[in-house]
Amino acid sequence: MSTIDFGRHSEDYVEYRPGFPASFYQRIEAMVPLQGTRALDLATGPGTIALELAARGSTVVGIDISEQLVATAKRVSKARNLDANTGFSVACAENIGLDANAFDLVTAGQCWHWFDSDAAMAEARRVLRPGGVLTIAYYSYLAAHAPVARETEELVMAFNPTWTRANSSGVFPELIDAVIHGGFSLIEQFCYQHDEEFSHTRWRGRMRTCNGVGSGGLSPAEVQRFDEALQDLLRSKYPDPMLVAHRVWCIVARKPS
Repeated sequence: MSTIDFGRHSEDYVEYRPGFPASFYQRIEAMVPLQGTRALDLATGPGTIALELAARGSTVVGIDISEQLVATAKRVSKARNLDANTGFSVACAENIGLDANAFDLVTAGQCWHWFDSDAAMAEARRVLRPGGVLTIAYYSYLAAHAPVARETEELVMAFNPTWTRANSSGVFPELIDAVIHGGFSLIEQFCYQHDEEFSHTRWRGRMRTCNGVGSGGLSPAEVQRFDEALQDLLRSKYPDPMLVAHRVWCIVARKPS
């Protein structure tokens, strides 16, 4: 398999891949008031979480290892008139390169499994002020509960038999102890289902960003063939639009004062 690079389909990522639902931010804000908060978003991608935090009153720095995704985040931020409250740069979670004790909130959405967990945890603790909050969250479609997701994953594996991330539960309980061992105090873990609406076009675009498809698993020609096969599958069996079961899972932890 080639190297994973979500920047290869950054435009699909912006247009088609869903971010966390509004209910997620409402739950975070009940624990961490976002207005006036200085936040850092790790592996920000096209600014998915960072821009939502900024829209809710935070001043946000987003970092990502992909230059293309950082450029996309800057463009989207400007288009949404949020560029005064956001800044994006190329950096990794294990070596953030920013001042210690500088942030009230660090977020990591749909990404922690790509990190060296111990190193990223130490960096998150370093850049947070005393009493600052770390949020690690996932928003995952559920192949076990959504037939279209299950059949789509079967199609991914038909094109890419080496793909290993199928049938995810979207839950990472090992991170609970990881944050505690990393020097944080656990505030809360929460998990709930959210049904996301997809048109056929949006689902195809979302799957082109999958790490088993366009973001590292397949060549451009194979991505096109996969996309055509997925289009045929959707047209033959599924309504347009359709609801796809997703799971929000999140842990919230605090750096000691």
